[in-house]
Amino acid sequence: MTFLTGRPLAWAITATAGSGFLLFGYDQGVMSGLLTGDAFVARFPEIDTTKTGHGSSSLQGTVVAIYEIGCFFGAIISLFIGEMLGRRKCIMAGCVILSIGAALQCSAYGIPQLIVGRIIAGVGNGLNTSTIPVWHSELSKAASRGKGLAIELAINIFGVMLSYWVDYGFSYNGSEAQFRFPIALQILFAIVTFIGICFLPESPRWLIKHGDESKARHVIWMLQDNAREIDENNTVVNVDVRDISQAIREETEASAEGSFKLLFTNGPQRFLTRTLLGMGGQMMQQISGINLITYYATFIFENSVGMDHNPALLLAGFNGIAYFFSSCVPIWVIDRLGRRKLMMFAVIGQGCCMAILAGTVWDGGHSAGLVATVMLFLFNFFFGVGLLAIPWLLPAEYAPLAIRTRSAALATATNWICTFLVVEITPVSISNIGYRTYIYFAVFNFCFFPLIYFFYPEPRNLTLEQIDHLFTGDKIQLHWHPSMGMAGDADVRVAHGKEDPESVETHHFE
Repeated sequence: MTFLTGRPLAWAITATAGSGFLLFGYDQGVMSGLLTGDAFVARFPEIDTTKTGHGSSSLQGTVVAIYEIGCFFGAIISLFIGEMLGRRKCIMAGCVILSIGAALQCSAYGIPQLIVGRIIAGVGNGLNTSTIPVWHSELSKAASRGKGLAIELAINIFGVMLSYWVDYGFSYNGSEAQFRFPIALQILFAIVTFIGICFLPESPRWLIKHGDESKARHVIWMLQDNAREIDENNTVVNVDVRDISQAIREETEASAEGSFKLLFTNGPQRFLTRTLLGMGGQMMQQISGINLITYYATFIFENSVGMDHNPALLLAGFNGIAYFFSSCVPIWVIDRLGRRKLMMFAVIGQGCCMAILAGTVWDGGHSAGLVATVMLFLFNFFFGVGLLAIPWLLPAEYAPLAIRTRSAALATATNWICTFLVVEITPVSISNIGYRTYIYFAVFNFCFFPLIYFFYPEPRNLTLEQIDHLFTGDKIQLHWHPSMGMAGDADVRVAHGKEDPESVETHHFE
C-alpha cells in the first residue's frame, strides 16, 4: 500500500485513473489516421476505401467497430465478476488483457488477426472503463469528485490528441512501422496504469462491504488532508465509516444483498431508476455522434470536406488539441455549475453543430467546407464541456453501493454497444446518404435536452451516501468538513464541528 496521504495520495489516484483513461482515449483515436495510410491500406487492401481503393466500407466499419464489441463483453464480464474481484484487481486484469490484444494487432498480417486483437483489447478496455470511474469516485471527496473525474476524462482526450499526432508523425514513415508502432504504443500506457494500481489502495466502500472495516478505516484516514496530524479513530474518519456502514445496512434491508434482481427493482431505494439513468447518460454520450468524429476525423475531412490525406491528418491533429483544451473546462466548473447545466448546454450546442454540418456538406463548396471544419471543432468543444466526463461520473454517483459495480458495468456496456452502432454505420452512412448522416445526429441531440431537464437530479458536492437521499426523498445529512464548504440542491442537515457530528441544523440550498 502507498505511503502517500492526503492530497498527494488524491493526485496519485487521479493520475493513475487518468492513465487508464489515456489508454482508452489513445486506442479510440489511433485508428483514425491509420485507416487511409499508405502502409495500412497496402497491408489490408480489403478495407481500402480511399478514392483509389476498392475495399468495403462495411468491412472497414466492422474492423474499427469490433473493438466496441470487445469492450461491451469486457463490461459484461465486470458485471459478473467485478464485485467479487474488487476494483484494483479488475483494473489490473484489464491492463493485462488489453496489452495482449494490442500485441496481436500490431503484429497482424491479415484481417482475421487484426479483428481478434481488437476484440481482446476491447475486453480489457471494457473491464477498465467499467471499474476505473467507480474506483476513482469511491476514493474521492464529495467537493472534488466531479473535478477529479473531469481531470481523468481530460487526460482521456489527451490520449485521443496524442494518437492523432503519433499517426501524423508516422505517416512520413514508408514502412509498416507507420501503423504498427502507433498501435503498439498503447501497451506502454497499460503498463503505467498497472504499476500505479499496484501501489494504490482499494476502495474503502468495497472493503467495508466485504467485511474488512479496519483496512477501510486506514484508507479513509489516508485520504484526509491532515492525516499526519490525526489518528484512525478521529471523528471525521468514524463518521465516514459509520455513514458507509449504515448505507450498506439500509441497502441490504431493502433487498437481498448482491442479487442481480436489485438492478431491475425499484422499491424505496429506486435501484432500477438509478441504473437506467446511468445507462441513459452513456447512451446519450455516444448517440450524440462524438465517435463519428473521434474514430473517423481524417476520413470525414477527406470524404465529406474534400481534403487530401496529409492536410486531413494535420487538421485532425489540431482538432485533437482543441478537443483536449475543451475537455479541461469542466475541471473548474463541474463542481460549481453542476452536472445538469453542463449537459443541457452541451446537447443544444452539439445539435446546432450537427445541423449546420449537414447543410455545409450538402452544399459541398469551398466556403461550406471551411464552415464544416469549424463545426467539427465546435462540436468537440461542446462535447468536451458537457457530455465527455459526466456520463462516466453519473453511474458511480447515482448507483448505491449494493449495485454500484454492476450498475456501472451495465452503463459502460450501454456506452460500448452504442459506440459500436455509431462506428459500424458511419462509413456506410456517409458513403450512401452523405449529409443526411449529420441530420439524424442533430435530432438525437435536441431530444436529449428534455430528458436531462426532467429526469436527472443534481448530485454535485454530495457524498455518495448522501446522494441516496435524492432518490429516497429523505433529508440529507451532510457532515461538515471545513475544506468542503456548503453545497447541494436539496434539503441538507448540516452537522457543525468535527467533534459533535450529531449537532445538526437544517438548511435549504439552491
